[in-house]
Amino acid sequence: MKALVTGASSGIGRDIAKELAKRNIDLILVSRDLDKLNDVKEQIQNVQVRVIAKDLSDEKNCIDLYNEVKDENIDILINNAGFGVFGEFTETSLEKELNMIKTNLVAMHILTKLFLQDMKKQDKGYILNVASIAGYMPGPLMAAYYSSKAYVVRLTQAIKEELKRANSKVKLGVLCPGPVDTNFNNVADVKFKAKSLSSEYVAKYTVDRVLKNKFYIIPGWQIRAVRIFSKIIPDSLMAKMAYKVQIGKKKQ
Repeated sequence: MKALVTGASSGIGRDIAKELAKRNIDLILVSRDLDKLNDVKEQIQNVQVRVIAKDLSDEKNCIDLYNEVKDENIDILINNAGFGVFGEFTETSLEKELNMIKTNLVAMHILTKLFLQDMKKQDKGYILNVASIAGYMPGPLMAAYYSSKAYVVRLTQAIKEELKRANSKVKLGVLCPGPVDTNFNNVADVKFKAKSLSSEYVAKYTVDRVLKNKFYIIPGWQIRAVRIFSKIIPDSLMAKMAYKVQIGKKKQ
């Protein structure tokens, strides 16, 4: 088997790659930082690892990536590349937000479509789109990030139903973690007060469920509870609660 992992140079993507390697799954690792990718490659000894440095915020790079690997029979696609932006919507950098949208949303959309077309023809394969528990609620102070993850959740849910009605054996999954101890916090310029899960734990939990073809993958019972509450609490109240959580993340 072979898996392609985006955002594989650090955090959840790096540790998912290591967990897949423990299951003897060959890897193609993608991120914009070649040096970090090579560091990850050196830590994985028991399977074949190929690294590809591409900035997936560029649509052309996404298409080029697909064309570069499309003949390698990818069994598992992990769409993990992404980052967040913190701050009042009227004050955050438009350039940074658009770059985030291209990475979190457009790259995921392109790669899902292109690889899914091949998988559907072959009637096999699994695609995991990495969202967040943020995808289930409004997110004042991280409005664009929360909205991008809502797109990931809804797109994946919709495609799942289409595949089911087509009697396809291709499987999808959506990973919705809460706070995880990764470089995400530094990029988004936030500090979580709530206890974060380790990326190693999240990766192991995720890969165990990917290999069982699970759809919803939500590490941690507290975060699973948040998803349940998000279904029954009015959006206006959820937004107020989210704001209080978000303002607590602001670095002093």
